[in-house]
Amino acid sequence: MFNLLSKFQRFINKRKGTIWLLFYATNFNSLMYPCFTFSRILGIFPYKIDALNIKACKSYYILSTIITCAICICDTIIVHDININKKIKFNSISRLLERNCFYILSGSIIVITFILSGPRRHLLQTVLKLSSKLPQKSYQNLSRLIHAKDIFGFSFIIMLAIYNLKIQGSILGKITLVYIEMLVLQMDMLYMNCVCVIKACFKQINDGLVNLRELMVNSEPYTLREINDKERNTVILMELKTLKKQHMAISDTVQMLNMIFTLQLLFTIIKTFIFITFNLYFCLLRAQESDSLNNPEKEIYYNTLIANITFYITKIMLIVWSCETSKNQAMEISTTVIDISNSNNDKEIEYELELFSLQLMHRKNIFSAKGFTINAKLLTTMMGGVATYLLILIQFLLMSNSCNAKI
Repeated sequence: MFNLLSKFQRFINKRKGTIWLLFYATNFNSLMYPCFTFSRILGIFPYKIDALNIKACKSYYILSTIITCAICICDTIIVHDININKKIKFNSISRLLERNCFYILSGSIIVITFILSGPRRHLLQTVLKLSSKLPQKSYQNLSRLIHAKDIFGFSFIIMLAIYNLKIQGSILGKITLVYIEMLVLQMDMLYMNCVCVIKACFKQINDGLVNLRELMVNSEPYTLREINDKERNTVILMELKTLKKQHMAISDTVQMLNMIFTLQLLFTIIKTFIFITFNLYFCLLRAQESDSLNNPEKEIYYNTLIANITFYITKIMLIVWSCETSKNQAMEISTTVIDISNSNNDKEIEYELELFSLQLMHRKNIFSAKGFTINAKLLTTMMGGVATYLLILIQFLLMSNSCNAKI
């Protein structure tokens, strides 16, 4: 059955002029195919893509503008109904505060996503050009993670949409909520995908340096040893200059990535922190309600809260993991350059290695968002902050004697 499915998929993709198989990428386009497809469905991918270029498409831009305006209007209406018209009422201040933060931050992410469509296209074009030098095995290894992550995340949001249909509320509010979650997820997935591709590019540079070191150490004696040494050193010198240029281009791409996604990541971190803190608090309230087990709607809502908390924690952990491992891969290049320098006795190669080392010192290749470095320390600090604010909320709950308060 799997073979039939694969043949059918090949047939469909050949009719479209592309070859794409799930978990089997051969280039940047096939690697990012699920992410680009889901983004195009949401109207946040107003580009046309081929093997070499990513170009702006006027019709897709018009569609993206219409969708963005419609969702922003819906988001504004919901915030207005919560705070001004009081059509959407909550029985606790904590729930009111959480919903306001959710829709305001989400609306900001939507607007930023639309405004930065042009710079994001330039970034994707740059990443496409960099990744064109990757071997096919790297694409295959990346596709197992990226395809599984993108498809699972999108499937979870669809499952969430089905659950939301069973909860009371307006259709407008449900559609807006699901779309917002899908859009934010796709932008986070796109960021992680770019970081993973950049990590593979850093690994390729490090592997190239390792090969050069082995060429230096494992040279075999020949009759014309001096001539062979000169030829070998010339090849090593040329390869070093090429790798140094590649590293500079990748470092520039990291800087571009930080600039384009900085506000989106900042709002995502703040939103994740607020969402996890308040929803853990709501789960504790639900657990104390005696009638929650006998009420199907409350049970569905309670299960949705738990699923959302798990999803948000998993997503922020994946973002941190991708940034941390990519940074570590970039730092590994410095160690390899030092090893090559210790194995070298040629002055020209030594000079080139010194230039490479200086370049590595000045280009830290840290993934950040408005001063916040995306690493394990940030995740630990965030989880510690969640625990602290959760304890404050619980203490406030106990002091106000509102243990039986309803969300």
